[in-house]
Amino acid sequence: MKLKLTTPFAKLALLLFICPLFIMCGSDDSKESVIAESRINPMQADPTIYSHNGTYYLYGTKNNPNVQGDGFTVYTSTDLENWSGPAGAHDGFAFKKGDGYGDTGFWAPQIFEYNSKFYMAYTANEHIAIAESSSPLGPFTNAGNPIPSDGKQIDPYVFFDNGKIYLYHVRLDQGNRIFVAEMEDDLSAIKPETLIECIHATKPWENTENLDWAVTEGPTVFKSGELYYMVYSANDFRNQNYAVGYATSASPTGPWNKENSSPFISQQLLNAPGTGHGDIFYDGAGAIYYVFHTHFSTTQVDPRKTAIIELSLEQGVLAIKPGAEVIWPLTH
Repeated sequence: MKLKLTTPFAKLALLLFICPLFIMCGSDDSKESVIAESRINPMQADPTIYSHNGTYYLYGTKNNPNVQGDGFTVYTSTDLENWSGPAGAHDGFAFKKGDGYGDTGFWAPQIFEYNSKFYMAYTANEHIAIAESSSPLGPFTNAGNPIPSDGKQIDPYVFFDNGKIYLYHVRLDQGNRIFVAEMEDDLSAIKPETLIECIHATKPWENTENLDWAVTEGPTVFKSGELYYMVYSANDFRNQNYAVGYATSASPTGPWNKENSSPFISQQLLNAPGTGHGDIFYDGAGAIYYVFHTHFSTTQVDPRKTAIIELSLEQGVLAIKPGAEVIWPLTH
């Protein structure tokens, strides 16, 4: 199922709102049959998609009230619309509480391959940890330690460039601020002397409620030509104006120039509230996409729903591809 950009958000109700509501509000006896017969959104918040050998793997902050347990579930697909799962190796989880560091607040994972292993960078207990696995399905494990830090940090994104490894992340210090630092080759720690702030909220669209604690978060970084692009979200995620913008730089460490075309994903553009906090990925043909979450409805934030939109990058400008349709991932 796809939704044209001109379609009012309310028209999603029949499939994406009503089915999950039946599941949540029905009796225990009815839940199993409704789940079996209904196609529903995976409801991954802060989602990321990792592509490997023709299969797409969807991870995120678990937001589905019908999946029990803590950690990171994973769904699989070959067409970006129809998904199976939870398919993780540990009871449907790619990383389940007890597999490594953390006992609460499992947020915003990122998957990458390094030295012939798969890695998951993730948040737990408002700290960042990295786990490894022999499969994208997991189980991802670690020894139970976070990356050393002198404060709270969330939303990791590991980026490889010219023989160096960078950890982009959010530090909770007078707001949610995006930082970067070089990492040790074994991914065990950052190099503290390289830590530098990249972005904090300064634009009107980034803090529409004029809060003292302004938010920029969910960084994704990629390089095209001679430019580095940082895609990020701003506003509190509970704000319907949660939206996505980007900045560019000639260096992975900045300085970063915020683009005037931001936000390029927003409620106003997609007729959906709370659009944000996702990840860039590519399909098999090299087309660029952004996976993100939206609010459940215009009156309810959670459970947040997963959405995908194709982008264009023409003459250095990142935008929704003209004529693109929102893809709402569905699972049985």
